[in-house]
Amino acid sequence: MTTDSSLKRGLAVLRLFAQHPPRDPRGHTAAEVAALLGRERSQVSRILRSLEAARFLRRDSASLRYSVAWELYARAQQITEARLRRDGRTALEGVAADTGECAYLGVLRGASSVTILESMPPSLSSFVSWVGRGYPAYCSDAGQALLFDADRAEVAAVLSRTAFVRHGPNTPADMDDFLARLDAARARGYSVVDQEAEPGLYSLAAPVRDFRGEIVAAVQVVGPRRRLEPATAACADSVVRWSDWLTAALRSTEHAAEQD
Repeated sequence: MTTDSSLKRGLAVLRLFAQHPPRDPRGHTAAEVAALLGRERSQVSRILRSLEAARFLRRDSASLRYSVAWELYARAQQITEARLRRDGRTALEGVAADTGECAYLGVLRGASSVTILESMPPSLSSFVSWVGRGYPAYCSDAGQALLFDADRAEVAAVLSRTAFVRHGPNTPADMDDFLARLDAARARGYSVVDQEAEPGLYSLAAPVRDFRGEIVAAVQVVGPRRRLEPATAACADSVVRWSDWLTAALRSTEHAAEQD
């Protein structure tokens, strides 16, 4: 077996653990992995032992089940963060080119969405940078997109110390109001914030998922309501398309070697 083939088979096994979480908290058996991959058990057992020796997997001595080692999660998280910034810039440049408006990449920090990247068209390059600045999640497009997967209890926990201060004419009045808007955003696949953050401001966002399928960021387009509201459909198409592109980039194994 060539080194390239061995690497691909090892990656296939690791990807399986991400895509098919074991029902048993101790992990998958070799037989379960073999069945899911459609390969011979003896071949899969060799791959599992190699991954254990490399500290990508750990084996429970009592049940002989395999699970992902915490070192791999830590490394994967580092790679995800690096690729989020690298490929996130490409995505934002795409949104800015599509729409002619400012594009941002936001992450959730406590009860706020914080901008970590931005891209502005040349005509708007004089705008003040938002990188490193936060905005209350309850009245931001990114805040809604970042909470797409959260249930009511989880949203309540995130916003437990939040006072629903009025920042614009359409700011959510309370938790129930915010949850109703969040439900509407989930149904359409992207969030729309119309003068919730401040008067005259209009914005849209779509979630970005990592290799685990968890939301890690939101692609946003933000601008004056007079320009963006009539172009809602086109802006929505752009943020959804580029958030999907970024999700695919974060899940891809093509450039994994570049991160080592």
